[in-house]
Amino acid sequence: MSISMANSQQSVATAQFTDEKDIPDIEKGNSNSGNEGSDNEKSDERENLRYTAEDWDGDDDPGNPLNWSPWKRHYHIVPIAIISFSATLGSSIYTPAVPVIMKEWGVSSTVAFLPLTFYVLALALGPVLAAPMSETYGRHIVYLVSVPVGAIFTLGTGWSQNIWTLCILRFFSGMAFSPALAIGAGTIADMNPNHRRTAPSAIYILSPFLGPALGPVIGSFVTVRKNWRWTQWTIIFFAIFSFILTLFAQETYKKTILARRRHKLGLPPPPSPFPSTAAKLKFLFAVTLLRPLHMLITEPIVMFLSLYVAFNFSVLFAFFAAFPYVFKTVYGFNTEQSGLVFLAIGVGSALAVPTVLICDQHLYQPHVRASKANGGNGAVPPEYRLYPAMMGSFGLPIGLFWFAWTARSDISWASPVVSAIPFAWGNLSCFIAAANYLIDTYQALNGASALAANGFLRYVLGAVFPLFTLQMYRNLGIDWATSLLGFIATALLPVPWVLFKYGHSIRARSQYDTLKI
Repeated sequence: MSISMANSQQSVATAQFTDEKDIPDIEKGNSNSGNEGSDNEKSDERENLRYTAEDWDGDDDPGNPLNWSPWKRHYHIVPIAIISFSATLGSSIYTPAVPVIMKEWGVSSTVAFLPLTFYVLALALGPVLAAPMSETYGRHIVYLVSVPVGAIFTLGTGWSQNIWTLCILRFFSGMAFSPALAIGAGTIADMNPNHRRTAPSAIYILSPFLGPALGPVIGSFVTVRKNWRWTQWTIIFFAIFSFILTLFAQETYKKTILARRRHKLGLPPPPSPFPSTAAKLKFLFAVTLLRPLHMLITEPIVMFLSLYVAFNFSVLFAFFAAFPYVFKTVYGFNTEQSGLVFLAIGVGSALAVPTVLICDQHLYQPHVRASKANGGNGAVPPEYRLYPAMMGSFGLPIGLFWFAWTARSDISWASPVVSAIPFAWGNLSCFIAAANYLIDTYQALNGASALAANGFLRYVLGAVFPLFTLQMYRNLGIDWATSLLGFIATALLPVPWVLFKYGHSIRARSQYDTLKI
């Protein structure tokens, strides 16, 4: 490391001399006969300098986020986790206010749920802008800009005077908060190689799942004890806290860090692979929008895994409408009591994290160690990432059928509440496993597109389900409406199991570059 640091310091010092007349005599040489050799040395030194600014200065470059201390890496997870929590909190914290909105503005339940739908749709569309912005300007600046903009729109939502203003402002609020959901995983990947990425990824992914779980809890108390407008303004406090933490964070994206290093050293940027700005925009459009949609349609792995995860996610959003209806009509719960029911979702989501960590430690890492012991680089088939999803796939139908047939007046309210725990556990276990599987399968750029396809379908279905949930429960009844969801969850249960058994052969026939082991 000392040699690398010395070379770096020498490069910085030499970079101050940009013309031959500025180079000291000791570098020019003391005689004409040595000028040619000195020029060669000068050329070599500048080439070394260029290499230093175009890539890391060795494996132990302190500017590389992979070499940061554990404390520093952990700190950088906190702000993006809180931003992601704030983003998803904004979706669900509104739901306890739906009856108040219906009464205050004289709208139907479907119309009153539209602000939720618009917000969740924005969470799906926001990453289309966030991804190329982070690739161009870096991740840190995207966080610094998006959070205040989201807070401003959220402030406006609390002053809305009609349902359509509320819908529009919530849409832009969700779009502004959504970048953390799109590039947060990239930030974690910047700081952690594959073998140590599971724990920080699981903890980070938990944060946007806690938002929907805690949102109705917070929203119910705020709606009753203040008014529905404070369900919007409460989000701002979380946004301010995350913004303050972000101010003390640093850039983690490699290209941006090296670009700033080149600027500091006075070096020109490397030649762009794009002949024009139009070509670059065309490429970004193809990568950020067309490629995810193409993979969603043509890649069986992306298609079925995204459909599975998206359905599970949409059932969670359907509960925003179903839980208050069920517990008020069957058990006579008030608004605050109905909100507290969602704590079971938070408990189940929290249990998914140790599940993923245990699977990683005892079922995935042994294969990594075996690969290295046999002279490999530690790469293993991505199917070993699916163990949490295979286990969680049973929790989903169990939780749904349990809820369907115990949400009755002659059975204690505790039974349907507890039934939400295995559902939430299975939901998040499947999601984390699916995200890791897609990244390992498609690698780098294609992996990001696969995750984008997964996220797009997940939020689109999540936005739509609450619009017809109440009608479904009123027409079919609590038992058969929830059982219908349970039957679909059972039909989709084999997805991770089939991929575990046949994933290798499916990957071999992929149109995209996949991991070939």
